[in-house]
Order: sequence, then C-alpha cells, then structure tokens
Amino acid sequence: MKVAIMQPYLFPYLGYYQLVNHCDVFVLYDDVTYIKQGFINRNNILQNGRPLRITLPVPGASSNRLINTLAYSGDTGKIKKTIAQAYSKAPFFHAVYPLVSRVLDNQDRSIPAVCKKGISEVFAYLDMPEEIILSSDIEYDRQTSAEDKVLQICQALGSVDYVNSAGGKKMYAKESFLSKGCELSFIEMKDIVYDQNGGGFVPNLSIIDVLMWCDKDRIRQLLDEYHVS
Repeated sequence: MKVAIMQPYLFPYLGYYQLVNHCDVFVLYDDVTYIKQGFINRNNILQNGRPLRITLPVPGASSNRLINTLAYSGDTGKIKKTIAQAYSKAPFFHAVYPLVSRVLDNQDRSIPAVCKKGISEVFAYLDMPEEIILSSDIEYDRQTSAEDKVLQICQALGSVDYVNSAGGKKMYAKESFLSKGCELSFIEMKDIVYDQNGGGFVPNLSIIDVLMWCDKDRIRQLLDEYHVS
C-alpha cells in the first residue's frame, strides 16, 4: 500500500493531485506548524495570460500554531469574484466554478476541512474517488524527528511504501528509510502543457486553471504524466 503525506494547501498545483492519485492513502499533515507565505492559503491563477496571486485570509495565522488550530476567513467574496472574472470565458467555467465555490464556502472553516474538500471535490468531479485522512487522527510520536514521524505514520497505516514529492529528496534518503523497513520513492511531474486559450503557456498554476481549460479526459491524462524514482 502506497502512502503519501503532505501539508494541506488551497487548490494546489497539478503535481500535488498527481501525488494523491498515485498513492493508495493520502495523509493531510495537519498537526504540524503553519507556514506563513506558503501555499496553505494562497496560490496562482491565470488572468489575461499572466499569473495572478489569490489569497484566502487565515485570521490569527502564526508559525507558532498548528495548522489544525487555524481556520480560513468566511469572507470569500473577493477570492471568488477574482476567480470568476479570470475564467468566465473558459470552456469549463460553468461546470467548475460551482465546485470551487463549494470548497471555498465549506461550512467547516478549519484549514484541514477546506483543503480536504478541495481534493475530494476535484477527484469526485473526475469520477476518481480517493482515500484521504488527517495525520491528527493517527496515533504516532509527534515529538520525534521529521523522518521518524513519517515512518511511524506509515507503520500505523500498515504501509512499507512511502511516496514523496521530488522536493523531499533534500530531506529524506532512500537508504535511511530502507534500513527501517520502508521503501521510499519520489514523484516528479513531467513538463506539461495544455491549451490556456491560445496564449503562451504559464506552468504550475493552481489546479483551478487545469479544471477551467481542460475536459475530464484530458485532466485524467495529465494526472498520469509524472516520473517515479
């Protein structure tokens, strides 16, 4: 059973969803400290052929607090209006915008709840159900090293196969994981291009951009365009 663990992000880029799709169980790492200026509450969309930052405020956000103790603001009008203006003429706007609105207006405002819904709604739209759980619901030693936390989460789930994004190569070594009975692999998105209304391609935008410009079959294809090493 393949397990992946990532912090919750707000409508992250396609590579994040590729990781979810690749593993059997995806763990939202919600009981670690919040990272300011990251992707937990913001991302980039496309407006007039250029990237545009969108942000959903997190009142009281602090790098001294755990992610699962924080919640998104309920004032979603500005971010929804920005997304609507950017993609109103996109081919799949009318199918996708209600999905985006449901996620942003989720009744439970906690960061893990909104981000989990953001993943679940996308895969439900694609008819590709995924298993997503919260690290805060798992019994493991939260005072140990980063590597041992990951290993203990995998052990608690009965997995000896851990998958990380390519950025994890700077943190984790395959030999170290293997010495502790767990196989470590890394997933990296291929160079992907899709039609963004005929202009020059802007990569690594929020999944919202992919959903707005691509039909479901194309998105399913894009989800499989990665390397594992």
